[in-house]
Amino acid sequence: MLSSWLFIWIKNCVVLGVSAAILLYQPHHQGNMAFTGKYEYEGDENYDEFVTKIGLPSDKIEMGRNCKIITEVVQNGNDFTWTQHFPGGRTTTNTFTVGKEAEMETMGGRKFKATVKMEDGKIVADFPNYRHTSEISGGKLVEISTSSGVVYKRTSKKIA
Repeated sequence: MLSSWLFIWIKNCVVLGVSAAILLYQPHHQGNMAFTGKYEYEGDENYDEFVTKIGLPSDKIEMGRNCKIITEVVQNGNDFTWTQHFPGGRTTTNTFTVGKEAEMETMGGRKFKATVKMEDGKIVADFPNYRHTSEISGGKLVEISTSSGVVYKRTSKKIA
């Protein structure tokens, strides 16, 4: 992991006749609220193959294709509220605490219980028929779902 260094120049300070600079080490990290924000769908990869693999009905597959989902994430330490707003007014909200079992809802609207984990800065959840990870990469929300070797990737840009 790369480290970031912060140089602070001290003005009007003379130590043994030489201006001083203090070098402070600050480890690079995303902070406790790395996921907090509002994100707008930007693009995806492998949508049709993935949603067919997990058994989503054809009407929901069509509804979700190139859908401009707005995802809002509120993070308070290990507590998350993850809301997805779909065109037409439909909203899905999952509230969970990392490391604790919570009731969740799948892409298809099915409710289930899962324990969400944090692994290497990624949120990881095992849904009934797929594994889902979310991370912040390059300021974007990147979500990857995998089912029996089929990988779906959705990228959303931060808008607030």
